[in-house]
Amino acid sequence: MKDFQTTAAPKAISDTGLELNFLIGLVAKIMNENGTMVAARISQIIKLSPILVRLILNEMQALHLIESRGLESQDIKSDIRYALTDRGKATAYEAMLVSQYVGPAPVTLDAFWNQIKKQSIKKEVIHRKELEKSLSHLVLPPGMLHQLGPAVNSGRSALLYGEAGNGKTSIAEALGSVFRHSIYVPHAFIVGNQIIRYFDETLHEAVIEDGPVDREIDQRWVKVKRPVVVTGGELTLDMLDLQFDSKSRLYEAPMHLKALGGVFVIDDFGRQRSTPTEILNRWIVPLESHFDIMSLHTGQKFRVPFDQLVMFSTNILPEDLADDASLRRIYFKIFVPSPTREDYIQIFEDLAKVKGVPYNYQVLARFFDAHYKKRDVVPSGAHPGFLIAHVQAVAAFLDQEPELSEELLEIAWKNVAVARRKRKITDLSL
Repeated sequence: MKDFQTTAAPKAISDTGLELNFLIGLVAKIMNENGTMVAARISQIIKLSPILVRLILNEMQALHLIESRGLESQDIKSDIRYALTDRGKATAYEAMLVSQYVGPAPVTLDAFWNQIKKQSIKKEVIHRKELEKSLSHLVLPPGMLHQLGPAVNSGRSALLYGEAGNGKTSIAEALGSVFRHSIYVPHAFIVGNQIIRYFDETLHEAVIEDGPVDREIDQRWVKVKRPVVVTGGELTLDMLDLQFDSKSRLYEAPMHLKALGGVFVIDDFGRQRSTPTEILNRWIVPLESHFDIMSLHTGQKFRVPFDQLVMFSTNILPEDLADDASLRRIYFKIFVPSPTREDYIQIFEDLAKVKGVPYNYQVLARFFDAHYKKRDVVPSGAHPGFLIAHVQAVAAFLDQEPELSEELLEIAWKNVAVARRKRKITDLSL
């Protein structure tokens, strides 16, 4: 698997892009939180080499901010332990007033921009076989791969629309797994003197190396898989801005920024508190100019890269979402139809095998004709999983083995909310 290499580990203070006074303050905060420490332990936390940490400690010692507490062990080759002096504790306190951030040294905004450009999602070309493999667990209508492929390779934006429960969100999430390159994201980056936390264990999946850690690369960066970040009806406009904690005086990068180099999925588009037009207007610049504008609480504004595949998923007709001018900002519009009779039965068969429930084609064919075709009900790709779960629950209650019998399916069907054919969403491109 190919990945995009990050910068080499800094060998001098100037290579970090950070001021010495800032690093002294960060080390002071680390030592204030952890007590007496050796350079190697500080190095593990700050993600700078022990050599650089010793340079910082030497400067702190010259300023009487730390004092030596002897060797770590009786071995004369062991590290020297250091503790903050009263002056050092005062320095740590002053640094805490600026920001209570304690952790890896941040990277600069320029370094952040350069790395995102280097590993742009547009530099990874996806071919048909790779896309087929990524979506192999889904039953898709003919021709959809030819629509999804260009959308993925564009690295821009796409709208998936169609009836509820037909796999739009599953498609959007699965597209994230088609990418094979690993990328690098920073633990944090700095703008002015403000630290913005970026790496998020809940959203970024770190790539674990088989061998020892490569000390030749900058450890302030984390190697991760291209992220797939999903948000839904809870999305509000303020969630697309930097989140500032006034108590810790620390910023958290917004979700869509953490999705850089990957996929950002907005599920249930049109169900948010803000209107679709308001959300799209917020992204006029990012979607068209490939950068976003963030603001600090001080009023300072700065640019950040916008490099990701944005997927909107909705069961609302596009013309009911927003006007033409707003919709033009979404580059691809892909209709996800309700399953055909054969697709529906195929989904049922696949799920039945996964759940270990005996499957009978003839029973399912009669069931579909009686409940969907005859009653003019719109089939949903979500129904098979729902029905199988209910069949299993009913069978457990009756103390019998679950099976897709007509009797058990009839009981399960009573719990299904159905849509009549008149509400069917159609492919607007036809």
